[in-house]
Amino acid sequence: MGYLKELLPQMYRYRLAKNGLAHPGTPINLTFSVTNVCQSRCKTCRIWELYKKHPEKRFEELKIDEIEAIFKSMGHVYIFNVSGGEPFLRPDFNRIIELAADCLTPGIIHIPTNAIAADMVERKTATIIRFLKRFHPDIKLTVKPSLDHIGEKHDDIRGIPGNFRKVMKLYERLKTYQSEYPNLHVELGTVISRWNVSDIEEIAEYVTGLGVDSYRNEIAEQRSEMFNTDSAVTPDVRDYERAVSFFVSRIRKNMANRTFFHRITNAFRIVYYDLAVRIMRENRQVIPCYAGVSNAHMTPYGDIWPCCTLGYEKSMGNLRDADYNFKRIWNSRHAEDIRRYIHEGRCACPLANQTYSNMLMNMPSMMKVFREMATDGKRPGK
Repeated sequence: MGYLKELLPQMYRYRLAKNGLAHPGTPINLTFSVTNVCQSRCKTCRIWELYKKHPEKRFEELKIDEIEAIFKSMGHVYIFNVSGGEPFLRPDFNRIIELAADCLTPGIIHIPTNAIAADMVERKTATIIRFLKRFHPDIKLTVKPSLDHIGEKHDDIRGIPGNFRKVMKLYERLKTYQSEYPNLHVELGTVISRWNVSDIEEIAEYVTGLGVDSYRNEIAEQRSEMFNTDSAVTPDVRDYERAVSFFVSRIRKNMANRTFFHRITNAFRIVYYDLAVRIMRENRQVIPCYAGVSNAHMTPYGDIWPCCTLGYEKSMGNLRDADYNFKRIWNSRHAEDIRRYIHEGRCACPLANQTYSNMLMNMPSMMKVFREMATDGKRPGK
């Protein structure tokens, strides 16, 4: 409930900003792609090709002193999402998390990983946990190894032999740290693509059997961020609808046995799945989108995007050109033009991170979330 209590005072300002009547203030959700370096060779993403073709780009990524200046210019955000590339490959990754905790004071820090460097990920996560335990014990830390299939099929999608075994190894090891830091939530996540959409029931049953804290999934999309705009990665909407209907049934079945934190996140997911299917079918914003208002995305090079889907095409500006002052870009006339583009409904996508924030700003969606939480899985005909 902390998320909702924190958002309520900002909702009015966000609504004004979406309509071009005010500056939005600080976003409640910041995603920072800390690096584009990645060992995976995923079928759904070609971000790993960037440094193969342009090795000099690696040296253009923000340095730690630049990141510190940017974070200090922002103020408080509630959710700090890490993205990549593979985040743990940055040598100074732990320092980035420490700066985020100190300067942004988030309620939640979320970190995905491909788990290929499992031993390193474990060591760095242990260090992060001990830092949070000492200085920020109320921050919820979620670490999410990616699991796109079972066994060699996962390795085939991810392009790295032995990757599945490392995902399982890391998952089991991370679970052992929960006794040391109860606010650690160990998740697994699946990118639903045309290569696994027909096997989602099998994958989900496997994950459920592991006793995972939470199981996330998102749909594979064509995004300039991932350099895959010419690749057919997105599953057919009918296949996707069948896949998520299974997720919904599993979530509802287990809702009553979850903690409050997991119940509310799972209720959000149920409502999100319905919205994602509708967006795909109708190719429009079925609820208003607050990208560039409630959420911001920062690239490894200091660009600020409203979201990773619009990405390079709709950059609001680069923080190096603004003396690392986030608000100078966020409140600029160019940023207002991009918000107007989104407000006019000229884009539509089922991006999960953004859709969750859109749901918070949409009363009918929130009523559905509360109804899902209240049923305890006891729904007629389900």
